[in-house]
Amino acid sequence: MSHRLSPLPLPIRAMNRVGHALERIGISPIKLDGDDLLNKAMKETGLHDFGDDSFRQPMALLLNSLQEEARLNVMGRIIAKNDMLRLLRNRLHIVDTLKRNPDILEQAVDQPLIVIGPPRTGTTVFHDLLACDPDNRVPLSWETAQPCPPPETATYRTDPRIAQNQAELDQVDKLVPDFKKMHPMGAERAQECVAFTSLQFTSMIFDVQYRVPRYEEWANTADVTDMFRFHRQFLQLLQWKHHGKRWALKSPQHLWHLQALLKEYPDACIVQTHRDPVRVLVSIASLIATLRRLGSDQVDLTDIAAHYAGWLANAFEHTIAVRESGLLASRQVIDIHFNEFVRNQVGCVQRAYDHFGLPLSAKTISDMQAFIDSNPADKHGKHQYQFSDTGLNLDEVRQRFKTYEDYFSIQREIV
Repeated sequence: MSHRLSPLPLPIRAMNRVGHALERIGISPIKLDGDDLLNKAMKETGLHDFGDDSFRQPMALLLNSLQEEARLNVMGRIIAKNDMLRLLRNRLHIVDTLKRNPDILEQAVDQPLIVIGPPRTGTTVFHDLLACDPDNRVPLSWETAQPCPPPETATYRTDPRIAQNQAELDQVDKLVPDFKKMHPMGAERAQECVAFTSLQFTSMIFDVQYRVPRYEEWANTADVTDMFRFHRQFLQLLQWKHHGKRWALKSPQHLWHLQALLKEYPDACIVQTHRDPVRVLVSIASLIATLRRLGSDQVDLTDIAAHYAGWLANAFEHTIAVRESGLLASRQVIDIHFNEFVRNQVGCVQRAYDHFGLPLSAKTISDMQAFIDSNPADKHGKHQYQFSDTGLNLDEVRQRFKTYEDYFSIQREIV
């Protein structure tokens, strides 16, 4: 098999072994209890208002899945607990900031440019290229990780939170060195919407990090009106003291909720990226297996691939239904195919700008090409994966994606 991963550091493996020994005698060293987390977040911040209660049901569902389905080791429980506390602290600070500054919610969020392709189809690079355009306001990793106090133009490139976030990301690279081959991260690189829809506890980021099938099934079919309302509020918070002409966003999660996205942002300009769905499946399964391994000793690539085959098929069905309904006007969406994007990344961005009637300066085009030249796909090593690693039947998987392939004229790749 090509799916080979570097071992976790010895101290972490030793800690996990001790944790498993304690669990065998009925002792759980790290508990994930909702009330305890809420109380601890309030105590740490001195704040008590989490805003409306719409986050509580998804948080409870997530914690239940983490406890019963995620197969977490001690490290996984520590990571999950710290993640939950960070989200709750951020939520408290955001609600407090919005209460003290109600004018934040009066700001417009007009005609956002949103990339919605499935994972592993070039969406990250496309988003990074959009970040090269000074007209675009792109959420960066550091400000989504710690959004309060809201970022300001004067200190946007010198804020101490940048170094703090970079140190945290560097630690992830040390613990899971294979991950940066698949998804390079940086405090000042563009971040996707899942990083802040997680504050509403309705985000696909949890299903990528942890094995939480019951939570994920709910999240993909839930009414996400509250999530998108919070999504807008988060953008308003970030742009309050650091504006741009338009937001440039991206998230595969929007594939499942395109109808709700358009309800919240009816003037959105949508870039949908496409690639051979079997190749997408194998790549995302490999990425998820690598990431989950940090928090679990029981990571099954076949289980992940089988789950995500259905996950992707549902997303494709939803996007086709939205196209067929006429809800998404042709002037409002452009399709970018991965094979075309690989040949000419900047040219594809130019084509999207032309489609939406947006200007693109020669300086920005030059900056985009400079980013491509400085960040080749194999900068941190080549991501190796193949379909045989999944244990699935290729003909059955191909059949599952046939409608999508036919509808969007997808070019198949060697898998």
